[in-house]
Amino acid sequence: MRTTFTLDEALARQARELGINISEAARQGVTQAVRDALARADRQAYRRQPERPDPFWEQAETWIKE
Repeated sequence: MRTTFTLDEALARQARELGINISEAARQGVTQAVRDALARADRQAYRRQPERPDPFWEQAETWIKE
């Protein structure tokens, strides 16, 4: 998917001077922003509905020979 965004002119100039691939840097930035947003959403969901101990697992048996 293609999209466009506005970048501060001075920042774009610095990126070009430093040989930074602006498209790749934008992809990395958006990827990290999505990961951060998912982590925040996960923490918020956990706070709303924290996990509780399940007595079933206290009685569960392992199938692995010890």
